[in-house]
Amino acid sequence: MTEPLLTIEDLRVDIASRERTVHALDGISLELAPGEALGVVGESGCGKTMTALSVLGLLPPGGEVTGGRVLFDGTDLAAAPAPVLQDVRGNTIGMVFQDPLTSLNPTMTIGAQVAEPLLLHRTGLGRKEAWARAEEMLRLVGMPQPAERMKAYPHQLSGGMRQRVAIAMALVCEPKLLIADEPTTALDVTTQHQILELIDGLRQRLGMAMILVTHDLGVIANRVDRVAVMYAGKVAEQSDVRGLFARPRHRYTEALFASLPERAADNGTELHTIPGLPPNLAVRPTGCRFAPRCTFATDECRTQEPPLADDEVGGEVGGEKNQAHRFACFHPVPDDASEDEVVLPAAVPAPGAPGDVLLELDALVKEFPLKGGAFSRRRGTVSAVGGVSLEIRRGETFGMVGESGCGKTTLGRIVAGLEEPTAGRVRFDGGDPADMSRAERRAHRRRVQLMFQDSTAAMDPRMRVGEILREPLVIQGVGSRAEQEERIARLLDAVGLPRGAVHRYPHEFSGGQRQRLGLARALTLSPDLVVADEPVSALDVSVQAQILNLMRELQRERGLTYLFISHDLAVVRHLADTVGVMYLGKLVESGPAEQVYAHPLHPYTRGLLDTVNLPDPEAAAGLERTPLAGETPSAAKPPSGCRFRTRCPVAQEVCSTTDPPVSTPNSTGHQVACHFPLPAPRLASTA
Repeated sequence: MTEPLLTIEDLRVDIASRERTVHALDGISLELAPGEALGVVGESGCGKTMTALSVLGLLPPGGEVTGGRVLFDGTDLAAAPAPVLQDVRGNTIGMVFQDPLTSLNPTMTIGAQVAEPLLLHRTGLGRKEAWARAEEMLRLVGMPQPAERMKAYPHQLSGGMRQRVAIAMALVCEPKLLIADEPTTALDVTTQHQILELIDGLRQRLGMAMILVTHDLGVIANRVDRVAVMYAGKVAEQSDVRGLFARPRHRYTEALFASLPERAADNGTELHTIPGLPPNLAVRPTGCRFAPRCTFATDECRTQEPPLADDEVGGEVGGEKNQAHRFACFHPVPDDASEDEVVLPAAVPAPGAPGDVLLELDALVKEFPLKGGAFSRRRGTVSAVGGVSLEIRRGETFGMVGESGCGKTTLGRIVAGLEEPTAGRVRFDGGDPADMSRAERRAHRRRVQLMFQDSTAAMDPRMRVGEILREPLVIQGVGSRAEQEERIARLLDAVGLPRGAVHRYPHEFSGGQRQRLGLARALTLSPDLVVADEPVSALDVSVQAQILNLMRELQRERGLTYLFISHDLAVVRHLADTVGVMYLGKLVESGPAEQVYAHPLHPYTRGLLDTVNLPDPEAAAGLERTPLAGETPSAAKPPSGCRFRTRCPVAQEVCSTTDPPVSTPNSTGHQVACHFPLPAPRLASTA
């Protein structure tokens, strides 16, 4: 039997502050074989990242290992002195952190940062040789023009490029173990696919083991061999990946899977949500830590802690015996669980007929000046939006999808009035804001509000929540002080937050709670249209489900219209009535959501859908998929003709010379801008 490369035995970690001590990890035990990939999944705050950081001794201030061992290659890293840990970090264990921008030194060039681990850990290696090896590693991770990028600084690179730099730094010394902490959070599906394919390829080439920390169940399903599901500082369930997705046993794992938007999109129900919040780990909970949120909990669960035991039922997955499936639950999911044993979400009420056109964009263009430096003259333009025309009807949700840099956010900012278009028209409820007087435009702004992607950055950290929510009412002169406070109280009720939240600051809330505050802020002036820019991109699946259900409920109650911008195709499929697909500033396809997803007409849309990680290993293995390849061209110099032609598998000569016109293959409003669209489905006769 192969000896484990990494063994974590009964690991306990406390984080002490002046006010309290948080028991972040309480008895974690895991094993990792050489070359194996282990996925660690769970809600935010469950201990995933803390487990990863504990391996390298990178605990936050006040953090301390209070028990257990971390055996790596025969050495207990939990008790190792600083020199031993310094020799391990970046050498035999590499780590890719969640946010590459904050983990890279803004004052050092990319080349210097990638070469630094070699100079530290490879004695006798000269700077010239280290620089050459760093450039080779950047080429290996797919960095375009690596020689030029070596001289660049982190802020000059895109998010996907910075993540490639972080991977190059982690792998330049060819470690035995790679720890990847949320390496693709907030990246679009194609960049995510490229990064994960890159990690997989390098892992197999170098024979590395890997710990992949993520809240994305689709990534887990397709990229690891085994999975550990964590909850409140403990391991709730462990299994091989196929066994876990085919037959989860812990009720928490079952609830996570039920929260996936793919499940609700197929059966027309609301997203399943997990009630309540994870426990406060400043006090060790009694009994099962999931019991307060579990619909199957009994008195036994509330008073006794279930052990992590082997699955006695066993079972087969894909004709193979399911080995080493362990879970800590007194009332596990039965092996022959039927639909009536699972508490299903309520069906979503049928939406009303779409109203009249609320928002119309006509040949909208937005270009930004491109400058070479602080004192240089203009050197051209960046084509952010290149002639987009669309309609959004009152009461519907229009989902806008596409890769990063395609112009989605710029389009949303123009609709919200934060950017002025270079050309084209924006008509809202029949009127053009460009033709309005100052007073009319001020009143118009009340009717269109923006829900920002980063709710933390969108709120002043020095202001209490009550002041943040009251500010737009004061600016617009709406109501007396008492009326304003009453409206704020009703808003907090509507978004599921206590009225006492008005006395707290934004940093005192969780990520999901801050996103609820962001939604409340957008609804303060009772708008007709809310532009939601990536509102759930960084949230785990259970919190995401709560926010999406809340948005849909408020839409029904208030008659809201949403322009929902996202790179998460599953979320858009669940929420949107109509979908628009953007590529490099162009709207290449639009139509009813169910048709766009079931029968995409544009090769780009098909490539996007084929790139998505399905949260089902069995289904993913049986599909023929052609993910998108290549890099998106620069918006400063987009390709002639069809902008997608440089990555299109069916492009021909006409694509390079002529911009494809918009066509409507059927009578349902499904439109596509392509010279060679994919075959449209034949509609059934209504006769």
